[in-house]
Amino acid sequence: MDAFFAAVEQAAKPSLRGKPVIVGGLGGRGVVSTASYEARRFGVHSAMPMAQARRLCPNAAFLSGRFEAYRQNSEIVMGLLRQLSPLVQPLSLDEAFVDLEAGPYGPALAEADHATGERLVTALGEDLRADIERRTGLTGSVGAAGSKLMAKIASERAKPDGLVLIEPGQERAVLGPMPVRALPGIGPATEQVLRRAGLNTVAELAEAGEAELVQLLGRAHGAGIFQMSIGLDDRPVVPDQDAKSVSVEDTFEVDLADRDRVLREVEALAARCVRRLRAAGRSGRTVVLKVRRFDFSTLTRSETLRGPTDDETVIVGTARRLAEQVDITGGVRLLGVGVAQLADYTQEDLFAQALREEAAEHAEEAEAEAVEEEAPEAAVRRWHPGQDVEHAEFGPGWVQGSGVGRVTVRFETPWSGPGRVRTFAVDDPALEPSRALPLRRPEGSSDG
Repeated sequence: MDAFFAAVEQAAKPSLRGKPVIVGGLGGRGVVSTASYEARRFGVHSAMPMAQARRLCPNAAFLSGRFEAYRQNSEIVMGLLRQLSPLVQPLSLDEAFVDLEAGPYGPALAEADHATGERLVTALGEDLRADIERRTGLTGSVGAAGSKLMAKIASERAKPDGLVLIEPGQERAVLGPMPVRALPGIGPATEQVLRRAGLNTVAELAEAGEAELVQLLGRAHGAGIFQMSIGLDDRPVVPDQDAKSVSVEDTFEVDLADRDRVLREVEALAARCVRRLRAAGRSGRTVVLKVRRFDFSTLTRSETLRGPTDDETVIVGTARRLAEQVDITGGVRLLGVGVAQLADYTQEDLFAQALREEAAEHAEEAEAEAVEEEAPEAAVRRWHPGQDVEHAEFGPGWVQGSGVGRVTVRFETPWSGPGRVRTFAVDDPALEPSRALPLRRPEGSSDG
């Protein structure tokens, strides 16, 4: 999908179409999750500090994430992919591999000659892009090739809103001029090792040969990188599997009765769990705490996050929060921390940073409540830029901004024209948070 989070926001908010949109953490340490193509022309890109993005593109719409909306549209797209094949391997909410040979068109592809097969694959890709646009109003880019490596590279070449087919036999010609970082498995550390050896392009890796790469990178890594450098990639498309879990636990010789000690042990276990999770190349949505008490009774507590993560701060903080809720009277003999609902991707900066910012906000609110304990007042509602809302009189809209006791709302829907802006008190009882609307008008509905 093309600039997925930002594209969803533009599709949902008619007043933002064709304008720069930046989605991410809006706090002091926030980073950009996705920038629309209009914002990218100003030099804004994902993982950039939000403060820098504001300097580069001050007139952009800066929005916090709407996780429900992204997940809704991701499910539509993944459903369309599964109509092409049962072998669909998501890499993130907005990207996936599809093995066409395993689907209903597999027999036709197997029997087709070169030219006919190329036409069929191209037609399937174009039909998919049209179906995605029809169902969601969003654009996607399709890369087709004989392996996961080349399909990924083709999809990057197709962006935005295009289709690229790399024919079998053209792998080395395409890969050769590319920087070594283009190959999966080559991160900053490996790149530095290769650069010190004078290897900067994929063609230079292929020329160096397998023996030299094994000497530089180790047997498994070096051999794998060499195979990819010559265009060989036999990794299968692995479909979603039922979530299992990654977990660690410790039994203590002496029961733990001190709350602070229990919390420290939980934090250490959670950090170990994250290391194991990352080593497996996985992320997860549900953090699970296991506690066996002095009488051998065992209880579990869990919390499901809004997106899969392998962020240590998030997982450790969640495990600690669960532990704070457990009665340890009499002592604890075993503690365990696990992560379940595993995924092969992490929808990082946005989900993790939002959880951190929420935790910071809760801490600030708790501190303010403690200060004002003698004269309690109703809690002030917080409104986030981009948030979906509904007004009793004016209907659905979204928050443009808030501050100094006021909240500004633009009233429009994905299928209306640009709407009017109105301002309310932050505690206006007629204004409520609402669910994300579908990007395409439901059958039988009207603009209202």
